Amino acid sequence: MDGVVDVDFAIAMGKLGGVAVLNLDGVHTRYADSKPIIERIAAADKTTVNAVLKEVYREPIKPHLITERIKTIKAGGVPCAVSTVPARAAERAELVQAAGADVLVVQGTVLTARHSSRSYHQLSFEELVRACDIPVIVGNCVHYETAVELMETGIAGILVGVGPGAACTTRGVLGVGVPQVTATADVAAARDEHMRRGGRRVAVITDGGMRIGADVCKAFASGADAVMIGTPLAGSEESASKGYNWGMATPDPNLPRGTRIHVGTKATLKEILLGPARVDDGSQNFAGALRSALGVCGAHDIAEFQHVEMVIAPSITSEGKSFQQSQHVGMGKG
Repeated sequence: MDGVVDVDFAIAMGKLGGVAVLNLDGVHTRYADSKPIIERIAAADKTTVNAVLKEVYREPIKPHLITERIKTIKAGGVPCAVSTVPARAAERAELVQAAGADVLVVQGTVLTARHSSRSYHQLSFEELVRACDIPVIVGNCVHYETAVELMETGIAGILVGVGPGAACTTRGVLGVGVPQVTATADVAAARDEHMRRGGRRVAVITDGGMRIGADVCKAFASGADAVMIGTPLAGSEESASKGYNWGMATPDPNLPRGTRIHVGTKATLKEILLGPARVDDGSQNFAGALRSALGVCGAHDIAEFQHVEMVIAPSITSEGKSFQQSQHVGMGKG
């Protein structure tokens, strides 16, 4: 997400042991100096922010900026992951590999191995995987059978989640979504079935809807191998926007499916991820929370933790939407 990840954030994240994903369809590959653009989005009021987003995202993407951003991140001595929309994945694969990217993420609201479109050539994940010497991660997905089919194409990882993110309005705009625990458990079951059939393990990555350490723990307990976090990290001192976040579908010119939210600057990235926590609300030291949860549940490692018993009943319309509700934006306007 552009409000979180720029080159500097990606380097900071990498040095702490994580991997930040740079959005190749965002402002950082449209403008040589993206900082004033991020500041303009952050400064816009609620009544004009959607218009501002549409305007700034009309600027064409510059291939040379894609190369430049990747090389700068790599020069920082950390892994580089980049994301692209499916329609541009095949044409960008060679470019990002030549620039030195370590992971290619192909991300849309919902992806399948059998997607069809009249507006652009159908992306073949099998062909894309064969053309890449780096891992390919795809998403998003929330369905068992769909996940099995995607895994059979040779992908290395799969993103799980439709609409749970704090800045996302997909569930309100499209009426589509599955609670993250259910979605993660179903896709994890697909991973296990894929392995039973002889396939290699595909990383299940719960994407969105996590605000505090407890949410991260629940994702792993549901079967996730990793998590993708946005809004909590937008509140870090290192984030690109210094306290704001908006989803990748927010500036869509025809049907925006996200809103800009303000979370404020609350802690350093290290405090949020690794601690030590200065607060008692679970918003800091996610790694410490996960280690403690494993101990409390008697699990020696993540593999054991993925099989603990769970009883959770989230609300589909409010999961992860506290910022929208408190600020009366997006799905919190009602």
